[in-house]
Amino acid sequence: MSDKLVFGNISSKESMNLEETYGAHNYHPLPVVIAKGEGAKVWDPEGNEYYDFLSAYSAVNQGHCHPKIINALTDQANILTLTSRAFFNNKLGEYEKFITEFFGYEMVLPMNTGAEAVETAIKLSRKWGYEKKGIEENKAIIIFAEGNFHGRTITIVSASTDPDCRKGFGPFTPGVEKIPYNNSQALEDILQKLGKNVAAFIVEPIQGEAGVFVPDENYIKDCYDICKKHNVLFVADEVQTGIARTGKLLCCDHSGIKPDIVILGKAISGGVLPVSAVLSSKEIMLTIKPGEHGSTFGGFPLACTVAKAALEVVVEENLTEKAEKLGKLFRDEMRKIDSPLIQLVRGMGLLNALIIKPKDGIEAWDVCVKLKKNGLLAKPTHQHIIRFAPPLVITEEQLMECVEIIKSTILNLS
Repeated sequence: MSDKLVFGNISSKESMNLEETYGAHNYHPLPVVIAKGEGAKVWDPEGNEYYDFLSAYSAVNQGHCHPKIINALTDQANILTLTSRAFFNNKLGEYEKFITEFFGYEMVLPMNTGAEAVETAIKLSRKWGYEKKGIEENKAIIIFAEGNFHGRTITIVSASTDPDCRKGFGPFTPGVEKIPYNNSQALEDILQKLGKNVAAFIVEPIQGEAGVFVPDENYIKDCYDICKKHNVLFVADEVQTGIARTGKLLCCDHSGIKPDIVILGKAISGGVLPVSAVLSSKEIMLTIKPGEHGSTFGGFPLACTVAKAALEVVVEENLTEKAEKLGKLFRDEMRKIDSPLIQLVRGMGLLNALIIKPKDGIEAWDVCVKLKKNGLLAKPTHQHIIRFAPPLVITEEQLMECVEIIKSTILNLS
């Protein structure tokens, strides 16, 4: 691999040293520096080429620096970027009409990050619970599934069961209950007990950060039906699983249900800007009145223009269908690898994981370091799981090249 500087003005080593010296140590990145991206590939400052199999945690579904999205960004940036919501702007309404029709909902509340969208869904659920369901003030309960990852704010980590998310950050927000994931009877049981005070059940249709934990086929539909039975909102966090990643526009489409509230982020802008959205009905959305929730940047003109272009790319390039087809191919190929290191292959669409069985001191991190040396970037989650989520624009030929990289890396380590 080359050591000569090709992109930017500082080396990989200097980039990492600067982050270590001046940045908070709240991440433990793989030892690679990305200086350029295009489609399914990225390059470091020295010009070494890699396939990106993380896609910024599924934010870059449309590929790095997609020309249509970048053109939309630059064109709008030369005209108007930010107005705040103190005034109307000529891009927000157009985008709101587009995105609600795109996903089949009546209204949208635009925000910036996935965590903000989850917080918005929590507030919206509580407001609906008080105003529409008649829950006694300050008694509303939101139910979450164990093993979840919805973000990093205090309220959201109050719902987490990950010790790294919680330790040292209490006291936590009240009104949160947790039940086992992939266990619809647990939801029925808690609603039998607490149902009159429960406003919503918030769940990921596939738990991404938990290692691409795909629940049983009927789990999401059963939970939805149970929520309907008890007059509880079913809220789907599709920040990682939405926007074609799993082979459907929304992962909940696999279950044939329409959540009361959908939370979207990441790929809604193709990874170009922080854009998120909460989609729901008028009955639920209009419980929030002016002054009760907002964001200076939520729905800013630049974001609206970029998000519209990014969603158009999903349709124009058949990314949903591609994810379905290539995901099946990828899992089939991974299951052919004969290695004691591989315990399980699981996933849906192009959101997949290898469960690694540690052998001779080799763990998921070691596999990812070797993959990086061989030209493919992936990141472990929970020490023994490697998540593979390439941009959906990857071609079949490129995917098969990556399959060979993964195969040879695993077999050489076995």
